[in-house]
Amino acid sequence: MYFEIIGPIQNVETFAIGSAIRDLARLRRMYGRGRWRKRKGMATVRVPDGTVAKAELHWYEGSGIGRREMRIKRLVH
Repeated sequence: MYFEIIGPIQNVETFAIGSAIRDLARLRRMYGRGRWRKRKGMATVRVPDGTVAKAELHWYEGSGIGRREMRIKRLVH
């Protein structure tokens, strides 16, 4: 992760579950079996150059495994 989440993640939505996730086989191979979801939400983040901004984040979340592969989808000004 090349950023730091400063505030809470808000407006969390699930937009893909199980077989609707393209990377499901890779996720299971890397992290184990679980009920995988692809989720998104908004949070305040600090990027490497020190800038603080609101961002839309996307990540995978598995039951019993937690959040994995979080990334910034877009910065919102």
